[in-house]
Amino acid sequence: MLVALTVVVTVAALALAAWCGYAAYRDQPTKDWHFIGMAVVSVLALAQLVVGIVQLGRGEQPEQGKAIFIAYLIGAFAAVPAAGFLSLTERTRWGPVTVAAGAVVLAVLEVRLYDIWGN
Repeated sequence: MLVALTVVVTVAALALAAWCGYAAYRDQPTKDWHFIGMAVVSVLALAQLVVGIVQLGRGEQPEQGKAIFIAYLIGAFAAVPAAGFLSLTERTRWGPVTVAAGAVVLAVLEVRLYDIWGN
């Protein structure tokens, strides 16, 4: 895995979590700017998904197994979009809380992906 990409995705996810957490603290619903932030983080997670699949296609092997690595890649890609979809149904302060939680989950999955790859 590319360490730089993992760090960028993790930092972006934590920044999104802090931003949405602050919006929840201020009693604000999820706004369009939050969805733009979610889109940026999701594109970064998609880039990591593509890089991971390409590395597997080149014959590189994760230390802890292919199946678990692919499952974590897909979960990391889906975490923020799923939280964003849930925040659409909750247009109160709990919408940004949902997005913040999804972003924290993404950050944790990134650390785990790094560990699974064997770095």
